[in-house]
Amino acid sequence: MERMNTDRGRAMDRLWLCFLLTALHGLHLAGVHAAGPKKNIKKENPIDKIPIQKNFNLDQLTGKWFLIGVASKCEYLKENNLRVEGTSVVLSRSSTQKIALDVSTLRKLDLQCWDIRQEYRSTKTNGRLLLKGRGSGNDVDIVVGETDYQSYAILYYEHRHKITVKLYGRSSDIPDNIIEKFEEAVLKQNIGEDFIYYFPKYGFCESADEFHILRA
Repeated sequence: MERMNTDRGRAMDRLWLCFLLTALHGLHLAGVHAAGPKKNIKKENPIDKIPIQKNFNLDQLTGKWFLIGVASKCEYLKENNLRVEGTSVVLSRSSTQKIALDVSTLRKLDLQCWDIRQEYRSTKTNGRLLLKGRGSGNDVDIVVGETDYQSYAILYYEHRHKITVKLYGRSSDIPDNIIEKFEEAVLKQNIGEDFIYYFPKYGFCESADEFHILRA
């Protein structure tokens, strides 16, 4: 039984790297390099160009959110977008100094509710957070691009110079003008409409038992 739980945990880890942690399919190529000498060329981070919500207030961002849509070129989403499940996220202030938010994501996998726990770290820039990845080069930079705190939030995630954009809502129903705002933000990142995936408005998990908690 322990072996089965370990295997399932590893499978979940790979899935969430792409799907929820926004580490894109380039992860599977980690450690593979072209032949020839390495060049120390520092690439500009695309997320540095994204405007941050003015006068951002982290406390107002806390609480429960529903995942409305994701724009990403992640291969998992491309191949399995019909299998996405209703997903909710709870953001809480952390008692640890270096951690800005404790993140709990609830979602079903194979009819079982899972609780994926993450920690968004503080940075020197208000409105910008960091999700530490496993191993070198797997960190995810996060920017709160736009929110009114009461109804919607648009967040940007960057992993290895690849951008993912997520739309969250305080309710699973979002007005059309917010959807349009999200889609405009996606197009500005050169992500086509074919890579926008909207999530179900039903089937949400309220909790997960202690055997289905994944700390990512």
